[in-house]
Amino acid sequence: MNADAIRQMIETGLPGASAQVQGDDGVHFEATVVCDAFAGKLPLARHRMVYATLGARMGGEIHALQLRTLTIAEAAA
Repeated sequence: MNADAIRQMIETGLPGASAQVQGDDGVHFEATVVCDAFAGKLPLARHRMVYATLGARMGGEIHALQLRTLTIAEAAA
């Protein structure tokens, strides 16, 4: 699994999302995801939305994913 594949999965699973994903070892990743669908949601709910786009790969091919989730307005601030 590579960072670009994870980015594509997140952006496909969350329409309108923009993701930046980094990870050098192929199993530990960091991602910043900007999506207006996060509006009004607590961080845990936002993270669950991102994890849902990755499905069974979480905990398997993707051992760890550190997330930063923002709305477009939060990212612009």
